[in-house]
Amino acid sequence: MSKRDYYEVLGVAKTATEAELKSAFRKLAMKYHPDRNPGDKDAEIHFKELNEAYQCLSDGQKRAAYDRFGHAAFSQGAGGGPGFGADFTDFMSDIFDNFFGDSRGRGRASSGRERGADLRYNLEITLEEAYEGKTATITIPTSLSCEQCGGSGAKPGSKPKTCPTCAGHGRVRATQGFFSIERTCPNCHGRGETIDDPCPQCSGAGRVTRERTLSVNVPAGVEDGTRIRLAGEGEAGVRGGPTGDLYIFLSIKPHAFFQRDGADLFCRVPISLVTAALGGEFTVPSLDGADAKVKVPEGTQTGKQFRLRGKGMPVLRSRDVGDLYIQVVVETPQALTKRQRELLLEFERESSRDTHPESAGFFSRVREFFDGLGGSTRA
Repeated sequence: MSKRDYYEVLGVAKTATEAELKSAFRKLAMKYHPDRNPGDKDAEIHFKELNEAYQCLSDGQKRAAYDRFGHAAFSQGAGGGPGFGADFTDFMSDIFDNFFGDSRGRGRASSGRERGADLRYNLEITLEEAYEGKTATITIPTSLSCEQCGGSGAKPGSKPKTCPTCAGHGRVRATQGFFSIERTCPNCHGRGETIDDPCPQCSGAGRVTRERTLSVNVPAGVEDGTRIRLAGEGEAGVRGGPTGDLYIFLSIKPHAFFQRDGADLFCRVPISLVTAALGGEFTVPSLDGADAKVKVPEGTQTGKQFRLRGKGMPVLRSRDVGDLYIQVVVETPQALTKRQRELLLEFERESSRDTHPESAGFFSRVREFFDGLGGSTRA
């Protein structure tokens, strides 16, 4: 009897992706599983076809050989038929766990030494500290290995025992039809060990909660949201397991003067009407501690932007430095004295189109616009 095409068995096209293959196999495997079809030989044959087809097509090399040579690729010693590898076994375990309702975990056999959890710490710094870098001291509550039992969880003088139910594997097997299915051991919960006499200090967990003080190196140029990883500074593992990591998430306080965009800094500086008209200069502070002078040319308007190269933020892990952009705002004078008002009125009377070219041009265009409307109305 000739074999059916593997793509036909799974009901997918030859262009099917890995995810589509997996989805099709999962659906059909649940449908034709022998435990759902007791005594149905056709279902059992179909289920075996599904296993063979998926094992071939889910392997990139085997699929390429099958696409080129068909079933002949695995006959007469041409590479061997599709077997049941470790990846396929793990995937089938997932399907069986869904089918039989195992909700206690699907990991492989455990030694009982579980990895500790990762921790998160939020650290707020100033823009000046982000510019210069700093060494911050933080205090965090965390789980440390129990000193009394050395992290084993057992009372000093005693030791954890190999779980008699799973013989230390953390998994037990149950037969379902013609398949042998692994589940998490219900006695040791996957740890492979049991403790008859737990440590009184940690109650058998192998770790205790304490506060720790750590130094965190914050490099110059960090941005808001930067994450720093401290390997091995998280929670201690269960019963001597590996320690988790600590992640420091940085946030930068808003600055009173500067706004930041990447490596560049921006600020707005008000200047007087006289400075804007006649020209002059003003001084602005910078994060490197040296004041910078900005020259204002005659006739400067509100919104004019000046660029100071190399006065921005350092770029993280680089020698590059951003720039500082300064935008000026011409300040309108307020609370004028009588004499000041007289001078301004005198200035206004002596002003010409050349003195205020932008406003003169604007109102000229406005008059032309309305004159055009009047002309079209008369027409």
